Amino acid sequence: MAMKLNINGKQVSVAAEPGTPLLWVLRDELDMTGTKFGCGVASCGACTVHVDGEPVRSCSTYVDDLEGTEITTIEGVNGPAAQAVQTAWREMDVVQCGYCQSGQIMSAVNLLATNAKPTDQDIDDAMAGNACRCATYHRIRAAIHRASDIMEA
Repeated sequence: MAMKLNINGKQVSVAAEPGTPLLWVLRDELDMTGTKFGCGVASCGACTVHVDGEPVRSCSTYVDDLEGTEITTIEGVNGPAAQAVQTAWREMDVVQCGYCQSGQIMSAVNLLATNAKPTDQDIDDAMAGNACRCATYHRIRAAIHRASDIMEA
């Protein structure tokens, strides 16, 4: 089934069966491999993208539900919050293995876009659905605080 999706500000035509997860369309059909497959049941957050500005798990979000929405992936995320998060991630040396980081970044960008000065609890709540096997949670939290400071400057 052919459908048109708005991904990272561009209209793309995709051929996918109803019930196909967005993750597989991104990775297999569009060769956008920044969004990762982690668990396949929306528990780990590695596949997080934004749909109409909200973080969603692309492994359990079906393409046939997305016509008329704006989808943003790690390849297309931009704006002040995204730039601050990317800068802070590098400064704070957040990444260890890196597998979960695209999902972590997408969740952090959403948090800072909606709450420019989050508390530790705000961060923990917003990031709760993102698992990191390397346990870099303390660096992720510190980097989100740093990104907040960058945005404030």
